[in-house]
Amino acid sequence: MPVFYTLQLTSTYEYLELRFSSSVRTFASFMFTIYQVLHTPIVLYVPALAFSQVTGINVHMITPAVSAICIFYTTLGGLKAVVWSDTLQQIVMMASSIIVMILGIIAVGGLDVMWQRNLDGQRIEFFNLDPNPLTRNSFWTVTVGMTFIWLSHVGVNQGMMQRFLALPRLSAARWALLVFCIGICWCKSVSCLTGLLIHARYHDCDPLTTKAIKRVDQLLPYYVMDVAGFIPGLPGLFVAGVFCAALSSMSTSLNTLSGTIYEDFLSRWLPTDKQTEVVVNFIMKLTVCVVGVVCVFLVFWIEKLGSVIQVGVTVSGVTYGAMLGLFSLGMFFPWANTKGALVGGITSLLFVSWIVIGAQTEIARGAIKFPWKPMSTEGCTGNLTQPVHPLAMPDDSLGRASSPEQPFVLYRLSYLYFNVLGCFTVIVVGLVVSFLTGATSPGELHPDLLSPIVHWTLPKKHKDQYQPVKQAVDLKTAR
Repeated sequence: MPVFYTLQLTSTYEYLELRFSSSVRTFASFMFTIYQVLHTPIVLYVPALAFSQVTGINVHMITPAVSAICIFYTTLGGLKAVVWSDTLQQIVMMASSIIVMILGIIAVGGLDVMWQRNLDGQRIEFFNLDPNPLTRNSFWTVTVGMTFIWLSHVGVNQGMMQRFLALPRLSAARWALLVFCIGICWCKSVSCLTGLLIHARYHDCDPLTTKAIKRVDQLLPYYVMDVAGFIPGLPGLFVAGVFCAALSSMSTSLNTLSGTIYEDFLSRWLPTDKQTEVVVNFIMKLTVCVVGVVCVFLVFWIEKLGSVIQVGVTVSGVTYGAMLGLFSLGMFFPWANTKGALVGGITSLLFVSWIVIGAQTEIARGAIKFPWKPMSTEGCTGNLTQPVHPLAMPDDSLGRASSPEQPFVLYRLSYLYFNVLGCFTVIVVGLVVSFLTGATSPGELHPDLLSPIVHWTLPKKHKDQYQPVKQAVDLKTAR
């Protein structure tokens, strides 16, 4: 944040142009665009699924209506409308989640009952310290993997930085980041507790096994109807909360995408005399509409890919890992040059994409399987008393992929490590290529382009002796 705030850039990707070249900026913007276009349908699909579970209305009738609302206020209101709507939506979302959580605690008989049932069901694995990177979920995959995921989504995300840079002082931006982190921790805690409550509620009567629901992603709305359906309006409040979360994310994505597509792609082809305020506003509003429509159609594809959580993290790993690597290469390694950044970024994108496509292919054909945790239907009222997933689970129940003929080892890598792999691929390949093609001398760089923690690598001279950042970049380009 100190680097972005000092430079006061309108786009985080402008930093890559100042540090490297316009080609690196274009490449990063392209990856960001791909991610947002693929991620937004996931955001749309989740609340549509919840609404469908509650009302019985088809998912594909819900998504166009929701998208139209979001496109409308994002197009007309811009960033200000997005920020204020996000604030109100966050309040509704958290209020509904807390009410459902409290009702869930009452329904299972208290937190102690919830905890014991989850212990008995092997759901509590805080200290699963298996270091094997092929283990799908463990202490290390979650801690290391999610650290890199949040670094990429907060540290170099255009939508996040857009909000922080709008604040008048760096200290205010830091406080905003602190409040954001506290809020995220609270949201995640509520979500995890709700998950434990769901298992405690259905520990002996799994609704997926009994065909009460068709997909795992329908479990939460089913649970809400179960524990809160007797209170008039509460299921509706919960669905509103889910939609608030989706609309908040979608409006941010559309607003950020419109700015990125215009600034980094369209403006370069539009003559300067044509770039009036009216024309620019029209282009950006049209971009919001087009991207929104594309995302609606992509929902049909998303629903066929399995768990939305894994799909979202996987899509993030392909693009955001490489982007985090590019920004890290620029800010923390003064020797990196343009060729290194480009080759490293492209290598990371292709490498992780190959792994992801290979992994998804192996999962689709059944070569990679992730055994379920113990489930039971013994407490159900009816004929179903036989659990689909046996209670006696092998070591693979911790999440390690298993198959008689093991697929290629990288295909079995935990999906939480995709961001880590993408980031380090950029850094390692980028530095190797930079030194092979002529590393940048730290003395050629303005201190504002580097993180303060690596300023010790720069020549000992006063900051005033450096040219302004953009003049120095123009001079370097003109050589």
